[in-house]
Parts: sequence; structure tokens; C-alpha cells
Amino acid sequence: MEEHYRRLIEAVGEDPDRQGLAGTPRRAARALEFLTSGYGGNPAEVVGSAVFASPRDDMVIIRDIEVYSLCEHHLLPFFGRCHVGYLPKGRIVGVSKVARLVDLFARRLQIQENLTAQIAESIMDLVEPRGAGVVIEASHLCMMMRGVEKQNSRMTTSCMLGAFRGNSQTRAEFLRLID
Repeated sequence: MEEHYRRLIEAVGEDPDRQGLAGTPRRAARALEFLTSGYGGNPAEVVGSAVFASPRDDMVIIRDIEVYSLCEHHLLPFFGRCHVGYLPKGRIVGVSKVARLVDLFARRLQIQENLTAQIAESIMDLVEPRGAGVVIEASHLCMMMRGVEKQNSRMTTSCMLGAFRGNSQTRAEFLRLID
């Protein structure tokens, strides 16, 4: 990957050996490896043994989880906030594991729509709640830095599964609580 970055720097007309760029191919390769490290992860391993029996059936919400990903169309970042909710059915998950699931899927070349669904589906698979909802609000540098150059645009996506999809009151409660 480092050699590819070196060639990219040369292709834009720069000298990869000049003082300010020396070492950039190595640093860029390491950065991309980190930003795409989600491919090597498994949601079940991320959650591990952090699913616990619980008699609670009240809605659980983790709000404002920072999310950083790379748009698969332009390889430019998108970033924002992710809100995750679920209705326990005898089991709850450790709160930090939800944030780790968000990171796992975000650290892949992505589109926001798929990222949102992947998080919700993994909560349903791993925790087996009555329902799950995920909302992501993000700014996309591919919209801000190039193309239409709309600096204040934000994209919101949602995925509602189980009771969050089938029960309008549950969905409305979740959306009100994350607002």
C-alpha cells in the first residue's frame, strides 16, 4: 500500500521525497489500514461475553456515538453521530460493546445507508431484543469538498427493526428521546 501512495503522490505532480512528504506514503498506508480495520473484525467477537441476562424490558438508548467512516464512492470521510436503541427481551449488552459495533462497521469502505442497517441487524442477531433502531446523522466530505460543495448538508439515515418498525409508538418514543 505504501508504494501505491508513493505513486499517487507522484501522479498529482509532487515529489514524495521532499521534506514535507517524506514518510507520507508510510503514514497514509497506516492510516488507511486503521480506517479499514473493520474488515478483520467479527461482530460476535466484538460483543463477546458482554450479553447479560436481565429482566428489564424498558428501552435502552446509546446516543451520540461518534462515527467516522470512508465513503466507498470517493474514499473521502463522512462523520457524525450514531444513536442506537433496543428493547430488551431477557438480555442486555454492555454499553461499550454497542460503540465498538458502530466502529467495527464504520471502519470499512461504506455508504451510510448500509452502515445504519448493519449496526441494527447486528444488535438484533447478537442481543435478540424485541426490536432495534439506529439513526445516523453525518456530514460527507464528498458533498462538502467536491461536487456540489454544500458545506452545511447532513444526511440522516435510519433502520428500524422488530418492534421499532412494527409499533409506531415505540418508534416515536425512540425518535423523541434521541432528538
